[in-house]
Amino acid sequence: MKKIYSFLFIVLLFFGCATNPFTGKTTMAFISNAQLFPMAFSQFNEFKSENTIVTGTEDSEMIIRAGLRIVDAADKLLVSQGFSNYFRDYEWEFLLVKDNSINAWVMPGGKIVFYTGILPITQNEDGLAVVMGHEIAHAILNHGQQRMSAGLLQQLGAVGLTIATANSSPEGQALVMAAFGVGTTLGGTLPFSRKHEREADLWGLKLMAIAGYNPEEGAAFWQRMIAAGAGATPEFLSTHPSPPNRVRDLRNNVPKARHYAAEFGVVHN
Repeated sequence: MKKIYSFLFIVLLFFGCATNPFTGKTTMAFISNAQLFPMAFSQFNEFKSENTIVTGTEDSEMIIRAGLRIVDAADKLLVSQGFSNYFRDYEWEFLLVKDNSINAWVMPGGKIVFYTGILPITQNEDGLAVVMGHEIAHAILNHGQQRMSAGLLQQLGAVGLTIATANSSPEGQALVMAAFGVGTTLGGTLPFSRKHEREADLWGLKLMAIAGYNPEEGAAFWQRMIAAGAGATPEFLSTHPSPPNRVRDLRNNVPKARHYAAEFGVVHN
């Protein structure tokens, strides 16, 4: 049994990888986008049927406009790197949902939702572009795929640990599994998620700048988020970097974003 488990582990690590065109990094891909996207689209349709979608307003039209501009910017960047068909399986959709939550999110394959509660924080189209760029970057960087792959790897690790401790007492097994759960969460899952958020912040800033939006709005948006009460959880216990660190990093990355924009003929004063 242990030999079979080891073989499966090696197979997953060897074949379950993909290279992202933005970062050039090899990432986990134990589930393909061809499998993942249809599942995400189905869940998204269910979400739409259960929530109030806002249409035909200035805000809903602004969200669509910003989404299309930033996707177009991303496509230009991908084409310049030789990935002209990267979006062939994506089905971009940008929705405004009536909900007071200060939130926005993305599903694999390009399904993006903004809640009305975040609009007083975004304040303007540049502020909204900060969030939109971040979510579009998540989708292009395949972070959903990587998180699902990490979850599968964690499950496989738990199975292996169960096999390895099969001769231990029930109490001993429970203690080991509890330690494994805490260790993989604090030392693996949470840092992995924070890394994704930092990547999405950086690439989102670059994309919004290429699309003609002001990248300095990134730090300003997160300062408004702090004023609204974001960041109560210590960073090491959170899936996201602390808001003050995000403000610092976004401010420091403005020159990079402007440089990328300039390469596509977009100059920011």
